[in-house]
Amino acid sequence: MFSGIDNLGLFIVAGVLLNLTPGPDVLYIMSHALKSGWRAGSMAALGITAGCFVHAGAAALGVSALLAASSTAFSILKWLGAAYLVYVGWTMLGLHSGHQPVARAQSEAQTGAGQQLGRVFMKGFWTNVLNPKVALFFLAFLPQFIAPSAPNKSLSFMLLGLVFNFNSLWVNLAYAGVGAVLSQQFAALQHGMRWLERGAGAMFIGFGLKLALTDNPSN
Repeated sequence: MFSGIDNLGLFIVAGVLLNLTPGPDVLYIMSHALKSGWRAGSMAALGITAGCFVHAGAAALGVSALLAASSTAFSILKWLGAAYLVYVGWTMLGLHSGHQPVARAQSEAQTGAGQQLGRVFMKGFWTNVLNPKVALFFLAFLPQFIAPSAPNKSLSFMLLGLVFNFNSLWVNLAYAGVGAVLSQQFAALQHGMRWLERGAGAMFIGFGLKLALTDNPSN
């Protein structure tokens, strides 16, 4: 099944270490787990992982190569991703409607927990999909573990993507679990949680601005 793939064990170890590195994805998962517990954190993790499957498929089909080669395609996705990260951060700040984040969360809870969890999933999904740096990561990282003699390089791409995303799912769920445990320990600190969410929102805006200033690595 894994013919055409070199150093699978090294690939798994490297992938786990990369997934453990804090970034926008980890921040998104942890912030929702801290604010709303395990279910919200796990839905955020699932959304992030689903976005990774899109990038793995894009790398296998050559879409990531197009992003790397075309400055126009890269710029379009970059600005979409940056705008979406800023939007997510702005909603977490709770300033767009003049209400506090906790009050907004209570209002959302009244519309149905299922709908709220669905929004958490979709925001995580689009946060990942609209980040061209993730697409270029798959394009740069995965080929290092594909043997030159691989009979079907696209299939090898997909297999490596499946392995990477399977491992990243458990890392992301672990982050959600840590956030959920911490949320139980500090459940009484509602004022602190409100400021924590605002801090996470400010960081998301910062990630969006950083992405907006990123040049295509191929240049």
